[in-house]
Amino acid sequence: QVQLVESGGGLVQAGGSLRLSCAASGRTFSSVAMGWFRQAPGKEREFVAAFTRSNMLYYADSVKGRFTISRDNAKNTVYLQMNSLKPEDTAVYYCAATVPTPYASGSYYYRAESYNYWGQGTQVTVSS
Repeated sequence: QVQLVESGGGLVQAGGSLRLSCAASGRTFSSVAMGWFRQAPGKEREFVAAFTRSNMLYYADSVKGRFTISRDNAKNTVYLQMNSLKPEDTAVYYCAATVPTPYASGSYYYRAESYNYWGQGTQVTVSS
């Protein structure tokens, strides 16, 4: 089992920045891959970024160049630094964890159903 707790959401003006944190407990942190997803009202949950056990990084096209995912295994924490925020980034952001299958490829990390553990979500609102 992995427990995940997000923090760092809030209200920010367009062009501003926020950093989300996700603290993990319950399993050796280095054994899991971590991801961030988001869900806007009336829309499906969508992939934002992932950080694999082998230090591969994946980003959705909509956030490339603006968002950065990082992890600190000593602190059992994954971060999402969000810069140049846009109103369309407004959503509830979820942290997720997975123990990947042995032959997991890039597409594995983009799928919400690949992740076994989820945080409660943190609201990010970007005003125009």
